[in-house]
Amino acid sequence: MDLGPLAQNLLSPLVLAFVLGIAAALVRSDLRLPEGLYASLSIYLLLAIGLKGGVALSKTPLAEVAWPALGTLALGVGTPLTAFFVLRRLRFGRIDAGAIAAHYGSVSAVTFIAALAYVALAGHAVEGFMPALVALLEVPAIVVGLLLATGGRGRAVAAEDRAPGAEPGAEPGHEPGAEPSWRTALREVLVGRSIVLLVGGLVIGALVGERGMAPVAPFFVHGFQGALTLFLLEMGLTTAARLRDLRLVGGRLVAFAIAVPIAHGLAGVAVGHACGLGVGGAAVLGAMASSASYIAAPAAVRLALPEASPTLYLTAALGVTFPFNLTLGLPLYLAAAVWLGA
Repeated sequence: MDLGPLAQNLLSPLVLAFVLGIAAALVRSDLRLPEGLYASLSIYLLLAIGLKGGVALSKTPLAEVAWPALGTLALGVGTPLTAFFVLRRLRFGRIDAGAIAAHYGSVSAVTFIAALAYVALAGHAVEGFMPALVALLEVPAIVVGLLLATGGRGRAVAAEDRAPGAEPGAEPGHEPGAEPSWRTALREVLVGRSIVLLVGGLVIGALVGERGMAPVAPFFVHGFQGALTLFLLEMGLTTAARLRDLRLVGGRLVAFAIAVPIAHGLAGVAVGHACGLGVGGAAVLGAMASSASYIAAPAAVRLALPEASPTLYLTAALGVTFPFNLTLGLPLYLAAAVWLGA
């Protein structure tokens, strides 16, 4: 593989800010971003992506969106199924396997944003409707994961379907025997911050168009990279806390959290190419398919599957998969997209 894009990614301000956050936490520095800044930055980034996507969507014929949308829906159903199958083969209990599968079928909004920035830096255009595909990937994957965890019975499964040795309620906030609230969990996904800001931004951008966007473009377009750098510094601080939990989750889950995202990412690139996306769009779809949610999915799983272990699904998603994708995954998916598009 050409090491040019890999080196360019590893030496980008985004990745280096993320590494700085991890290093600061590991040496126990008192570095902290002001309280509330993380939430403010995430709102800004998600709304900016939605607005820019909406403006592009206003100029895009519906026929160009149809096939990529169908391909994304197929990924939203297929990726949690493959993740669940692998986890069960690795002898994880049904509840934890379904909970982890929901995270790995869903999408990390931060990985999506980082992928957009990386692909643009590499000089490839990305279809403007990509933010709409985030919502299409997020919701069905979480639903499929919850159904797999409960065996389609709509309630918590038997104790023997937990991971070997796992105790109900072992994690803080767990309620043994609690009934999952499907309505509450699905509402948490649909009205969660990520979906509301992305979809809302898309609608606003599509309504106002390029001319209407012009007055706010200096804020939402030109300041984007700087805000993303600060955000990834905070993500580094947060990730470092999960790195300490790696010894608790075991080698099987660490291997899963690298190998399965690679498979999902390459499948996403192939689906994007087959659906007519360009090199940049296919690479971003691959990054989306490979990512693991740690915002919407944890909220839904916590409500619907209180017996699932957050140590497993959060450490795998945030402690292993996110750093891997940010540093090595993005160049891999772009290289695959370039190869397919050649």
